[in-house]
Amino acid sequence: MKRKLIILLSLCFIALAQAQVEKMEPPFWWSAMHHDELQVLCYGKDIAKYNVESKDITIRDITKTENPNYLFITLDTKEVKAGTVSIDFKENGSVVFSQQYQFKSRRENSAERKGFDSSDVMYLIMPDRFANGNPENDSHKDTVEKADRSNPGGRHGGDIQGVIDHLDYLKDLGVTALWSTPLLEDNESTYSYHTYAQSDLYTIDPRYGTNEDYKRLASEMHKQDMKLVMDYVTNHWGSKHWMIKDLPTKDWIHQWPEGFRRSNYRMTTQFDDNASQIDSKGCMNGWFDTTMPDMNQSNPLLLKYITQNAIWWVEYADLDGFRVDTYSYNDKDGIAKWTKAIMDEYPNFNIVGEVWMHNQAQIAYWQKNSKIGAIDNYNSHLPSVMDFTLHDAITILFNEDENSWDKGMIRVYNNFTNDFLYPDINNILLFAGNHDTNRINEIYQGDIDTYKMAMTLIFTTRGIPQIYYGDEIGMLGNRDKKGDGDIRRDFPGGWQGDTKNAFLSSEIKNGRTNDQEAFYSFTSKVLKWRQQAAVIHTGKLLQFIPFDNVYVYFRYNEEKSVMVVINNSLKDQQLDITRFKEGIKNYSVGTDIITDSNIGITEDFNIPAKTSMILDLK
Repeated sequence: MKRKLIILLSLCFIALAQAQVEKMEPPFWWSAMHHDELQVLCYGKDIAKYNVESKDITIRDITKTENPNYLFITLDTKEVKAGTVSIDFKENGSVVFSQQYQFKSRRENSAERKGFDSSDVMYLIMPDRFANGNPENDSHKDTVEKADRSNPGGRHGGDIQGVIDHLDYLKDLGVTALWSTPLLEDNESTYSYHTYAQSDLYTIDPRYGTNEDYKRLASEMHKQDMKLVMDYVTNHWGSKHWMIKDLPTKDWIHQWPEGFRRSNYRMTTQFDDNASQIDSKGCMNGWFDTTMPDMNQSNPLLLKYITQNAIWWVEYADLDGFRVDTYSYNDKDGIAKWTKAIMDEYPNFNIVGEVWMHNQAQIAYWQKNSKIGAIDNYNSHLPSVMDFTLHDAITILFNEDENSWDKGMIRVYNNFTNDFLYPDINNILLFAGNHDTNRINEIYQGDIDTYKMAMTLIFTTRGIPQIYYGDEIGMLGNRDKKGDGDIRRDFPGGWQGDTKNAFLSSEIKNGRTNDQEAFYSFTSKVLKWRQQAAVIHTGKLLQFIPFDNVYVYFRYNEEKSVMVVINNSLKDQQLDITRFKEGIKNYSVGTDIITDSNIGITEDFNIPAKTSMILDLK
């Protein structure tokens, strides 16, 4: 009898253990959200065999898929209060087990949070390469790839603590927003520092820190009036994601008969009226890489999952914006719904999408309320896009000294003549380089005069400037010849034992070199001025056709005007002031922000070769 009882109890224990929910996502939620419906994913062995009920909250719907290990429970959260509700899993009318689910109180005014905008300057880091604040988490037992700083494509140990430790550096530089490449867990065996092949969307990679560390980063930044922007990946996950290993539905990802098919990368097929179906499918449904399964945003369960996940991170970590990777590779209707849902929850939030195209009309198609998109009856609801065409021009024009109609500074002028295509021109992201491009200082061989011209343009024209970490100290890197690792070098001084520390002034022993200081001091000086220059944030742009490779433009409003002059010529040039009277108006003197010198603008004046001026008019 005793033996039978032991066997019976053992069987009951095994059955109970198998019945438990292994994962419940989102892990918790908040009361008083704009969206009053919550989809809770429950994962566990054969969990779909149970009926689900609750006395504490209304269940609107229960969805089962072909995989019996999943249940999708839709809860009505309209009247839910902060606290815990119980969800019962029943079989044959009896409760087999219950699962507790928590609702938390939101931060005060959470819905009204203000995202980044044209008053900000965004600083882009790859956290693994920025600073190692906690050497103890360089490798972790739960992740495969271990730290190897000698490997340009390996993990080097930078982490969230390293960023927190150097917020004073960012503050002194004059940046106001931080965009970090993804920090969520990436458990690929190689190249995991890149973190775009994510294996868990609710967990910070332990080699960067913890979820609490990420929340603390946002908190510490907010104390210094800086904003945190999360790099969010909707188009693909990593091959080691737990759901990829046990798909909820066959169409959770895009699958091909041969197993893997790479995207054709032709984003134009998204709006090309003449595109063949096979090419359109090849772009949207093709995988970005072998380790990055392409997600199917037209699957409503997946779309709800990634929408809630994004909102969860905003609410949990107190974020100020998203940068969305490979935005234009997604199912365009699905990504529009994703974007709208987030903006409905946070009307003053901001999201910038990576639309890596080389034509303004094609990029503008993806911005919210685009007249071009309207032709196709399409609205992405995406507030901001990245100005890749300006980037294209910047990487070429400063090596051109020709009086040609399509070279040199005329490239910039031509770029801005197409601004009418964008529905919100001040809400586009400007950059001279990022983690996927050759470094701007490599392209121009570390020439500080060229850097000053390029960044004068980025810092003073319309839009939101973005700096790639290390550009402000003259860092080099050639992706074409040496690979990705070369443009993602470690920031000097971010690791114990570094012989030089570029986080410190050149006046401090082992601090920045004189050359690094020259780059840094220029950048910091202009950015600190820009913080207070409202006319640069929202003023209108008045530009003049470049002659002799000299480009002149004004940023102005009713109270203020700034005159910017960029001489890309190899010769000193004299400006004919009468030509610029429309911008100069009644101003007589301009203080050059770069040199602190006063320049009379009532008569012609010279500007040296390869020089830029930012004249604050008085």
